Amino acid sequence: MPRNIEIKARVADAAALRQRALALATAPEQRLEQDDSFFVLPAGRGRLKLRQFGDGSAELIHYQRADDAGAKASDYVRVPLADGDACREALGRALGLQGRVRKRRSVVMVGRIRVHLDAVEGLGDFVELEVVLRDGEPDADGVAEAESLMQALGLAVAPRVPGAYLDLLGEAAAR
Repeated sequence: MPRNIEIKARVADAAALRQRALALATAPEQRLEQDDSFFVLPAGRGRLKLRQFGDGSAELIHYQRADDAGAKASDYVRVPLADGDACREALGRALGLQGRVRKRRSVVMVGRIRVHLDAVEGLGDFVELEVVLRDGEPDADGVAEAESLMQALGLAVAPRVPGAYLDLLGEAAAR
């Protein structure tokens, strides 16, 4: 099963961060529109989301990840879908729709690290690093690599975010 190490943080100056990330990039930047629908799962079963892209493509993603503020391991399964709208309808009817997150994402590759520069509707700007681990590679290797890139991006003391954007949207709605 694929695994990665993730760090998510709030960003004060998205334009400056983008320039720093592009200066380190090892591949061209990719820009995406994403609409994530999260479905209700029993406690301890991770998260299930349907991700629909601006170009009409979609994928179903199940992942398990601790809701810690620091670097954390995530294991996941991604399944490409032909009909995202029908999938959202079926899963919503069967499981219940927990919520949706809409964002504009720029993806910048720095070696094997995916740098996600996210503008999240209703929340603001964030960065998310994903270090894709090799089979059998210890989490500590990915954590060290992610923390090193956070330092290089000038984000060593940026406020880290536990959980998912969905959680932050729920917290904002409760206020």
